[in-house]
Amino acid sequence: MGFKAWNLLRMAELSLPVPPAFAIGTLYCVDPAARALAADPDLWRGALRALERSTGLALGDVRRPLLVSVRSGAPVSMPGMMETLLNIGLCDATVGGLLRQTGNPRLVWDAYRHLVATYGEVVAHVPAQRFDDAAIALLGAHDERDFDFADLRSLTHRFLEVYAQGAEQPFPQDPAVQLAGAIEAVFASWQSPKACEYRRLNRISDAIGTAVTVQCMVFGNAGGKSGAGVGFTRDPATGEPALWVDFLFNAQGEDVVSGRRSANGHDELAAFLPEVWQALTDAAEQLEHALGDMQDFEFTVQEGRLFMLQTRSGKRTPQAVARIAMDMLDEGLIGRTLALERTAGLDREALARPRVVARSGAAMLPLGRAATASSGVAVGEIALDEARAVARHSAGVPVVLVRRDAETSDIAALESATGLLTQHGARTSHAAVVARQLGKVCLVGCSELLIDETARTIRVGDATLHEGEMLTLDGNEGVFYAGAAQVEIEYPEELLVRLDSLRAEVAQPVVGRPGRSRRDRAKDSPQ
Repeated sequence: MGFKAWNLLRMAELSLPVPPAFAIGTLYCVDPAARALAADPDLWRGALRALERSTGLALGDVRRPLLVSVRSGAPVSMPGMMETLLNIGLCDATVGGLLRQTGNPRLVWDAYRHLVATYGEVVAHVPAQRFDDAAIALLGAHDERDFDFADLRSLTHRFLEVYAQGAEQPFPQDPAVQLAGAIEAVFASWQSPKACEYRRLNRISDAIGTAVTVQCMVFGNAGGKSGAGVGFTRDPATGEPALWVDFLFNAQGEDVVSGRRSANGHDELAAFLPEVWQALTDAAEQLEHALGDMQDFEFTVQEGRLFMLQTRSGKRTPQAVARIAMDMLDEGLIGRTLALERTAGLDREALARPRVVARSGAAMLPLGRAATASSGVAVGEIALDEARAVARHSAGVPVVLVRRDAETSDIAALESATGLLTQHGARTSHAAVVARQLGKVCLVGCSELLIDETARTIRVGDATLHEGEMLTLDGNEGVFYAGAAQVEIEYPEELLVRLDSLRAEVAQPVVGRPGRSRRDRAKDSPQ
């Protein structure tokens, strides 16, 4: 059923608020014939009927339409490497029904235009740039959240024209056809270049395949008390035991994780929706106690109500690995053996932390600031695309990748770079998560950064740097500098002492020691 569906089931069993869903298993991912079978409504019609009964809605019903998301979920977590489609089931015939259900015309047209564009890109292979260009031509270079329902209705009609031109056929108005196409496309995304590259880098077998989860939609774009977010139950950069959340008001989940938008930190969510924040805090505590590890979770808030959409063990830096394992041991969430396993190989050098120091007699003035997605220091030549990053890396030259968006399609370039700096994107966007997993310094969402790919330059304020010039990213402080800054290494002495103490305790002879309780043995069982 895939890891995503498995953890949805576990959250539901904890009585957390999870929208109902069904899963189509990994065996339908093995080859094109199996993927075609998965797209056959005869396979999933019974599951769809059960979903309809549980919600009181029906796919394609003109009065009470069911809308679903279609998401991938491999047995091994591969964040952002495969496709997701939202709002499946929305069409000309069901627009009126969704409007009657929600009373929110802006939500309806925002969801419809989002569906047409993503379905066009993922299923019909219409280049995303065509939809971006159409949006700019019609409404200018503004954030879609600034548009009213009339703007979004006009944009949807234009997107339908773009789809018909690019796909050489109209957008499918039959929701069952939409669902079949989405299921097949999400299965097929297992073989996308970025997914294949991710598996190669992480030594994941191609044979395991992905599952597909079909889940009832909830709407983060339902107004001022709605939104979408991604969070970690602890800081994935440092391991600090506090919620670490990015949230976009009046937006859908893909807006946060796509890397094309900058998101707010958790302060705004806590201030404006304190009841939601408390519910999220309680859910995070439940997840850690039940699953025994720091979690990376996705959630939606619809009109002040929290829904949990995903959880998985969170990717983290080596420093965070050690801090979280030791803290969880002290908190009684895991046992000594499991703490030892999780920190194996983390010696003094593995936990070394570079930091920027001022040159003698020279002030260090940051060129700009951005949100830290992965800490550390990266120094290298500016590279504006994958070809440059790979070429200079092959020549033995360190590079810093500078991009407009934090996108997972840049995974090969990320592998070649020492760090990533982006104009847009959130700390929890999928590309930032991958950068953190690869051990790359990552700064995202620098709104003052301007990239000129024609001139091969970047500009921040009055300063202009050319591709090939040196840049320093300081992920510890969330700033970056022109040129190569001086770097020194520091060590987390207190954390090293805690690790040494654990290892010494476990290494002691067991003769005469009391046996471990059943509870302690359970904590040492991998979750």
